[in-house]
Formats: sequence, C-alpha cells, structure tokens
Amino acid sequence: MRFDHVVFDLDGTLLNTLRDLADAANFVCRANGWPEHTVDEYRYFVGNGIPKLCWRFAPETARDEAAQKEVLAQFSARYDAHKEDTTAPYPGIEAMLDKLEAAGVRYGVLTNKEDSLAKAVMEHYFPGRFRFVQGAVPGVPTKPDPTALRRLLARMGADPARTLFVGDSDVDIHTAHNAGLPGAGVLWGFRTRQELKAAGANALADTPADLARIVLEGAVHNSPQAAR
Repeated sequence: MRFDHVVFDLDGTLLNTLRDLADAANFVCRANGWPEHTVDEYRYFVGNGIPKLCWRFAPETARDEAAQKEVLAQFSARYDAHKEDTTAPYPGIEAMLDKLEAAGVRYGVLTNKEDSLAKAVMEHYFPGRFRFVQGAVPGVPTKPDPTALRRLLARMGADPARTLFVGDSDVDIHTAHNAGLPGAGVLWGFRTRQELKAAGANALADTPADLARIVLEGAVHNSPQAAR
C-alpha cells in the first residue's frame, strides 16, 4: 500500500546545509579562541537543534547557561547572514517532489531548526512547494519526541497508518517510531547506513528516485532488520 503523506526532515534530507552550519560554528570558535572542528565532526553535532549544536561545538568551559546564551547569539547572527552561501537542495530532490505531487502525495517538513528560520529557508529554496513546515517552537519538545510530529500530522489531515517519515539520522527514525510511523532513512545525508539500520529504519533510500519508489510502492519493512 502506497503512502498518501510524507514528512521530511530538513537538514541532510532535503537540503545540504552542512558547510554553512560548520562555517558559522567555526567562525564563533575562532572569535572566541576555541579549537575549530572538521566538517565531518559537524555531521554528528547537528540534528538536535541549533542550541544543542552550540553546546556541542563549544568547549566545556563555555557550556554554562550564560555562556551558551552568548554563543547562540553569535552563531545565529553569523548563520543568518551566511546560511545561503553553499546550501542547496540535494541533486534529484526537486524531481522526486515533482513525482510525488503528480501522484497526489502530500508532504511536509518537521525540523529541529527554529520555526521562523525553517519556514524562511524552505520558502527560499522551494518557493510555494511546502504548505506544512514545522520547526522548533517554545514549549514543544523537539525530535525525537513525537509531539510536534503528531501536531503536524493533524494539520496535514494525515492518517498515520499511511504516512512515512523520512530523515538522515537516528533522531529521525526514533521520531517516526515514537509517533507510530515507519521511518525511512536517506543515504545521501549527514549520517551513515549503519546508524540508520541500528536505529531501526524500515527502509533505506540510496537516491531521491529510490525514495519516490518507496513512497509510491509502500516499500517498507515491518521488521527494521529487513532494511537493506
């Protein structure tokens, strides 16, 4: 049975934002005289929202509440000014969305990015495409807590039994399962096949075209271990 709705993660799934995130973070590190980190390290720093990213790249001496408030302000200012320097949709994403639309599949985005930033980013890179974009808002726990996902599904009018959650990290797979949805992992993002399989991904997509097939054919496995 095919899926009628899809909810996508943003960073590492639809958009390759890694370099701009890493550059903004390392700018803050340089400004404060802290060690910088490699782009590959940032693959594991992102995924739980920008406040958590700031906590991860800062040294232990700058992880108290007052210091983190300043780190977050520095990062946000830099990232806001440079968030489009290298960020772009992954190859094949637009064609995949076209195919889903042609088949009548409705889709949305759930991200741990701050809500207004998430909406601005999506409208910039996918103008007019995404009616349903949900980012982090005060008072609502972020992924992998399922609260925001359940609220988004209600807004979309989506039946959880016919909805697929798609992301590139264990956070996304756990979010899907916590809400009672199957989770598909994408292999072009920030994390590895091993991480996605260990998290219990119900399907793995090598390319956006492969993901479209999974959605339209309902090609997921009830047993996570069956994901290839």
